[in-house]
Amino acid sequence: MKSYFRLTEFELGRFFKFYLVLIGLTIVSQIIGVIAVSKEYMQEANEAIYQDGLSKQAFMDQRGLISLLDWTNSIWFLAPIALCVVTLLIYMFFIWYRDWLGKNTFIYRLLMLPTQRIHLFFAKATTIFIMVLGLVALQVFLIYIAGIVLEWMVPNEFMQTMGVSEVSVASQYVNTILPATFTEFVLYYGTGLMFVCIFFTAILIERSYRWKGLLFAIGYVAAATAVFMSLIFLSMEWELFPLYPLEWLILQIIIGIIVTASSVFLSHYLLTKKITV
Repeated sequence: MKSYFRLTEFELGRFFKFYLVLIGLTIVSQIIGVIAVSKEYMQEANEAIYQDGLSKQAFMDQRGLISLLDWTNSIWFLAPIALCVVTLLIYMFFIWYRDWLGKNTFIYRLLMLPTQRIHLFFAKATTIFIMVLGLVALQVFLIYIAGIVLEWMVPNEFMQTMGVSEVSVASQYVNTILPATFTEFVLYYGTGLMFVCIFFTAILIERSYRWKGLLFAIGYVAAATAVFMSLIFLSMEWELFPLYPLEWLILQIIIGIIVTASSVFLSHYLLTKKITV
């Protein structure tokens, strides 16, 4: 277990500087964004009231109140999130191939460490998961800060106050990364962790069998995804399978656990039996 924690710390350290860059870009972009959205709204209000002669109430009836939803729908909010998602998706592959394709094939040094090789798999998966959760936590903090900035920039009479949970419910973009309930959060990110394990296993299949392994890897991802999605398709045939929603959910969780466990076991086999140093 100590080796697993050390490997996880090592993997986090290798990406930490670039991770800080992602955090910095997200903070700067989203804080600038809430200021820009606030100024744009107040400019519209001033032009309508002082130039066009509208009353405040008439402007609010016409334009509506400003809220954090105006910010979450802006490019200032969405662009850094998209950048973080794309970067982590790329790093999910890079975290393995960097070790194989480097000058000194660093993967062999890692595999020769006096610990179970599956710890390397878990350490890399944990690294990805921790970085994702770190960005989610940052987003919660930034939504809270954005609410404060909005209150500074806009008079209360023009603003609809919203908390983090209200934004999560009302914004489809925020709800995607920050589900409104804890159960949804566990299900969303548990599914994400399952797919990380699936893709890690596919990478190990490709590394074990090379060009032939590439076809096997694609087939494995397709098969694992089909197994996980099969229950969703079956649930559409309600008359053939009359189960309660909670029963469908439990079955889906069980299938997800089976798929994840299968990926871990297959990865363990590949690391110990097929990848030699």
